[in-house]
Amino acid sequence: MTPEVIRRHYLEAMGIMTWGSRYQLPNALPTEACEWEDAPAAAPPRERLHALLDDVAPPRSEAPVERKADAPASTVSPSAVRALLDQPSIAESAPADIPVTPVPHPAPAAEPLQFSLSCICLGGCWLSLHEGEISPLEQQLLANIMHAVGVLRGDKLEVTHFKWPPMANAFTPEEPLEEAREGVAAFIAGAVGRQGWQLERVLWWGAAENNEDSPLAQALAINQGQSHTLALPVWQGPSLEQLAQSAKAKRTLWPELVTLGEQWQTSRD
Repeated sequence: MTPEVIRRHYLEAMGIMTWGSRYQLPNALPTEACEWEDAPAAAPPRERLHALLDDVAPPRSEAPVERKADAPASTVSPSAVRALLDQPSIAESAPADIPVTPVPHPAPAAEPLQFSLSCICLGGCWLSLHEGEISPLEQQLLANIMHAVGVLRGDKLEVTHFKWPPMANAFTPEEPLEEAREGVAAFIAGAVGRQGWQLERVLWWGAAENNEDSPLAQALAINQGQSHTLALPVWQGPSLEQLAQSAKAKRTLWPELVTLGEQWQTSRD
């Protein structure tokens, strides 16, 4: 057999897959033509390797030649390879009472928190937050409420939207909650720097309907009336959608809204 066939038989017997080119690349040497012999597929790799080692002729005896220090070592003899194959594996030779530590599987990739919000700055001082996109009807209701309690004086409401994560499937977060909080804080800080806001308070509409475990609630990190993410006090009320559909909800909330207007006037004096 040619050396190439022998090499492939050895690699296949050891369980190493070999590849042969089907097409000749430009400027590449042609593949040597030879007759391929089919190796028995039923025998395990170790038995096939034993058979190949048995077919190797014994080395010729020659006079010992002194090898230089920098000369490469001689090829390992087939007998040495056969001896290694005959040795029991580590799993077979290990005592039965030694527990086998299972290989830990990698933890599944963490999923990012997903939420969106609309924010409106009232008078450059109070930040009105709404989960999702605020509708035109809700914007008009907010303007009417703030005018009624004396917070706004004909100011036009400008809505800014924020979505997290900013790009879908852009990255795999290591700590989803912390990264979401950093994203919200960076968004608000950027708006403050661009618009020149001087934030004093957050009005979170819809907090009554939102579970404390919702993505937005976790991102704001509200505890005892304080958002630790934004480092601002938080007033929480029902959603504007609920107020628009219920006159009773408006009457129930009105005393709190009047108190908000008084607090606004006090902070302006």
